[in-house]
Amino acid sequence: MKAAPEAQKRLLDLAELDTGLDRLGHRRRTLPDLAEVDEQSRRLAQLATQVIAAETEATDLARDQAKAESDVDAVRTRVDRDTKRLDSGQVSSPKDLASLQSEIVSLRRRQSDLEEVVLEIMERREAADARVGTLKSERDKVTATLRGAEDRRDTAFAEIDKERGELQGRRSSVSAEIPADLLGLYEKLREQSGVGAAMLHGGRCLGCRTSLSIAELNRIRAVAADEVVRCEECRRILVRTAESGL
Repeated sequence: MKAAPEAQKRLLDLAELDTGLDRLGHRRRTLPDLAEVDEQSRRLAQLATQVIAAETEATDLARDQAKAESDVDAVRTRVDRDTKRLDSGQVSSPKDLASLQSEIVSLRRRQSDLEEVVLEIMERREAADARVGTLKSERDKVTATLRGAEDRRDTAFAEIDKERGELQGRRSSVSAEIPADLLGLYEKLREQSGVGAAMLHGGRCLGCRTSLSIAELNRIRAVAADEVVRCEECRRILVRTAESGL
């Protein structure tokens, strides 16, 4: 392939721009804030699940407490009713009187047991409510941290994208100055190795950092200036300049 020496030298400008674009792409993919966003998002999802579980437990305990309190009220009502019957003197039969007194004792024992159940449920509910509050507070803190990381990420993205847009504009201008066949070869090599062209500097390929043999340098010296030469080691396009050492 042949191409004017100036066109070949423009490949170095193109390679420099591509290196800058690659660097920006790497920077965009490896922003520390991205890891922070991922970590805080995972933590927020965990907390959301924990809050739901804690709220469900608190709701269940509230329902259990209401039922236990209702049972206490029912037993208390029966105790009050039987006590009034006993105090009113309506029961005259010794057998009925003894039965009523026994029922009152049994009901009061039942009431005491149920009141202990209510107290136990209240304590558990209080602990569950406190856990809900703690988890929600932690969730709010994680949300704030996540929003901060997202804001920093978006700010960095905007700066990177702006710089990338400028480089892409310059790349388009440079690409337009390079013959299609030479540009096509460059793009193919760039896909293969990341860099499609490199300067031959002081007898070394700056793409793979390999020093060319004397025989290879002599071969390159002998070819015309418009001949496109390649590095034997990395196969990149070797661009000759006054600093090539030829």
